[in-house]
Amino acid sequence: MSEPVPSITSAHVPLAVDQARRTRSYLIQMSIRVVCIIGAVLVDGWVRWALVAAAVVLPYSAVLIANSGRDQVTHDTSPVTPAAAPALTELPDVDASPDIPAARAPGAGRVIDHVDD
Repeated sequence: MSEPVPSITSAHVPLAVDQARRTRSYLIQMSIRVVCIIGAVLVDGWVRWALVAAAVVLPYSAVLIANSGRDQVTHDTSPVTPAAAPALTELPDVDASPDIPAARAPGAGRVIDHVDD
């Protein structure tokens, strides 16, 4: 199997896909409720009351889960932090170095080795 593709956007799941998921979840829970109601009619004893309790609670939970909506999935959309720029170096002090003539460069003592991106 291939690995999942990472998301590069903060876009939500399409509305049609979200509605299909919510509808499917609601229909599954309501189908379980119908089975509980039919089972409560057919059986007797404590099982009947457990099925009745489930049939009463399922609509509430089904609506809560189906209405949970589009805010369930989050993706990391933090910006990429660029690497730090290299440190700038300075020319050696002309007065301290006797082998370098002072009039050699018009920008003596300025910062060099700077690279613009």
